[in-house]
Formats: sequence, C-alpha cells, structure tokens
Amino acid sequence: MTDMARTMILIGLLLIVAGGFLLLIGKLPGGGKLPGDIMIKKENFSFYFPLTTCIIISVVATLLSYLWSKK
Repeated sequence: MTDMARTMILIGLLLIVAGGFLLLIGKLPGGGKLPGDIMIKKENFSFYFPLTTCIIISVVATLLSYLWSKK
C-alpha cells in the first residue's frame, strides 16, 4: 500500500510541475503561439489547439525520460 501512495504522490508532484511549466510558457513572449498552433476565431466562438507546442513538450519529455532511464 505504501508503494501505491508514493506513486500517487509522485504523479501529483509531476502534475504540479507540469502545470507550473505550462503557466510559465504562456507568459513568455511567443510561448504557446508557435507556427503550427491552430487558432480559429469567429463571432461567438474561438478554438485554440497548440499542436506545435504539444509536439515540442512531448519531444522534451521523451528526451528527459530517456536520459533518466539510462542511469
């Protein structure tokens, strides 16, 4: 049971760090508004999907996990 509790705490901490990272990206100039990000604005509707930003975050996370597993 303690292993499960530690895993849940670790996942929670990772989510907090990821959320803070996403908040910081939005405050950087050009952060979250890269070429390839999809934005549709109409009169009563707006849709934003950060496709390029998601790909970059995925590549960075993959590299970090690869480096971490090499230990």
